[in-house]
Amino acid sequence: MMDWSKHLIVAPILIPLVSGALMLFIADRQRVLKSMVGLVSCLLLLLVSLLLVGIAAADYGASGVYLVANWASPFGIVLVVDRLSAFMVALSAVLSVPVLVFSMARWHSAGAHFHSLFQFLLMGLNGAFLTGDLFNLFVFFEVMLAASYGLLLHGSGPLRVKAGLHYIAVNLAAALLFLIGVSLIYGTAGTLNIADLAARIPAIEPDRRMLMEAGAAVLGVAFLIKAGMWPLCFWLPSAYSVAAAPVAAIFALLSKVGIYIILRLTMLLFAEGPSAGFGSALLLYGGMVTLAFGIIGVLASQALARIGAYSILVSSGTLLAVIGLNDAAATSGALLYLVSSTLTLGAFFLLVELVERCQGAGASVLAVTMEAYGDADDDVPEELDGVTMPATLAMLGVCFAGCTILLAGLPPLSGFIAKFGILSAIIGTGSIGVPPTGPALALAALIIIAGLATLIALTRAGIRTFWSSLDVAVPRVLVVEVAPVLALLALLAALTIQAGPALSYMEAAVRSTGKGGSYLNGVMEEKALPSWRDLQPQASGD
Repeated sequence: MMDWSKHLIVAPILIPLVSGALMLFIADRQRVLKSMVGLVSCLLLLLVSLLLVGIAAADYGASGVYLVANWASPFGIVLVVDRLSAFMVALSAVLSVPVLVFSMARWHSAGAHFHSLFQFLLMGLNGAFLTGDLFNLFVFFEVMLAASYGLLLHGSGPLRVKAGLHYIAVNLAAALLFLIGVSLIYGTAGTLNIADLAARIPAIEPDRRMLMEAGAAVLGVAFLIKAGMWPLCFWLPSAYSVAAAPVAAIFALLSKVGIYIILRLTMLLFAEGPSAGFGSALLLYGGMVTLAFGIIGVLASQALARIGAYSILVSSGTLLAVIGLNDAAATSGALLYLVSSTLTLGAFFLLVELVERCQGAGASVLAVTMEAYGDADDDVPEELDGVTMPATLAMLGVCFAGCTILLAGLPPLSGFIAKFGILSAIIGTGSIGVPPTGPALALAALIIIAGLATLIALTRAGIRTFWSSLDVAVPRVLVVEVAPVLALLALLAALTIQAGPALSYMEAAVRSTGKGGSYLNGVMEEKALPSWRDLQPQASGD
C-alpha cells in the first residue's frame, strides 16, 4: 500500500467514534442535526470502505498494516486490511446507510442516544474486522456488544425488555468465555498477535498443545454464541424478532462477526501442523444441525419477524458448515452468500414493519386459521373481480417477492448464484476435486431443503398478507422508509449482474487469507517508522 493510504485503515474506526462522541453533546430534541451528523458519518465510512476495497484488490500480494502506536508486531497494536477485512468493512458501511435513513422516519426519536449507539456499534464492528490481535478483538467485541444492548432496548416495551435481558446475560457469558480463552492461548503461546500465533502454534510442545487447544475451543464457543450455532442460538429468534426494524436490520450483520472471526482463525491458526483441521468437524456437523433447526423454525413461524430471525440461523448454519468443509471454492461461494444474505435480511427486516401495517394485530393469522378449519363467515360477501390493488401495496408486494426470491435462492438473483457456487464445490467440482462424502451430500441436501422451506414459509406469509379475504388497510408509507428497501434490492440486483467479478474477488480473498497468503508476511514484516530521536543528527565527538 502507498504511505498515504495506510492512514485510511484506521478511518473506519475513527469516523464513527468521533461522530458518536460528538452527538452525545447534542440535545436529543435536535434530532435533525443528529440525523445529519450520523448520515454524513455513514457516507464517509462508505467512501473510505470502498477505497479500502479498491486498494486491497489492487495490492494483491501485500496486506495493509497500520501500527497504531508505531510498535512493530507482535508487540504493538496492529490494524490489518486485506481483501477479506476490507469487504466486511464495506458490507457494514453499505448496510448502515439505508438502515440509518429508514430510522429517520420515526425510530430515531423513540429513545435516547440512538445515533450515538448506532455509530459506536459500527465502530465495534469495523474494529473487530480490522484488528490484528485477539486482545483488541476482545475490546472491539465489547464495544459492539455494549452498543447493541442499548439498541435492542431502544423503543422500550415489555417484550424488548425481556428479550434484551436474555440477550445481555447470554452475551456477558460469551464475553467471559472470550476472556478465558484468550488467557489460555496467551499462557501457552506467549502472544496474542494473530500472525505471530499462526507462526508459533505449529511449534508448540505436545504437553502444552492440549491447553492451547482448550483455550481455542473456549474462544470458539464465544464466537459460536454470537454466530448463533445450535444449541447456543435460542436467544437469537426472540431478540431479533422484537427489536426495532432498523435495529434488527443492522443486527443481521452481528452474527456475521462470529462467522468472520472463526473463518479468519481457522484459515490462519489451524491450517497446518499438529493442530491442522482443529474444530472443522464440529463446525461442519454443528452447522448442519443449526441449518436444520433454522429450517424447522422458518416453517413453524407465523410472524414475519420470526421468519427473518430463523432465516439468520439458516444463513449462519450454512456458512459454518461450509467453513468446516475446508474447501476454498466452497468458501468463496459462501462469502458471496454472506453478502447476499446479509443485505437481503437487512432489507427484509425493514420491509416487515411496512408490511405489518397492512393488517391489524392478529388479522393475518386469523385469516389462515378460519380458512383452514372452515370457520369463515358465510355472510361475508365475495370480493369483486378486477379490484385494483393500491400502489403502495403493489410496491410492498414486489419488494416482498424480491426478498423471497433472494432468501430462497431462486434464479436469477444473487442468492441463487451464491448457493450454486457452494453446491458446485460441494459435489466435487471445487478446489478439492474429489467425489463428495456423506456429510457433504447431506449439507447439499439441507441447503436445497432450506431454500424450499423458505419459499414455502414466505409464500404462505405473502398470500396471508396481500391476498387475504379480510379487509387490508393501505399502510401509510413514507418515501424515507421505502427508499432504503428499494436501494438494498437494487444493490442486490447489481450484485447479480456483477456476480462474476464479485466471486473472483472472494476467491482471491480466500487465497490471500490462508497460511500461504500475504497476511502473515505483511503483518510481521511491517516496520515501525523512525522516531524523532532517530532523525536527529548525531553530535560529532572531539
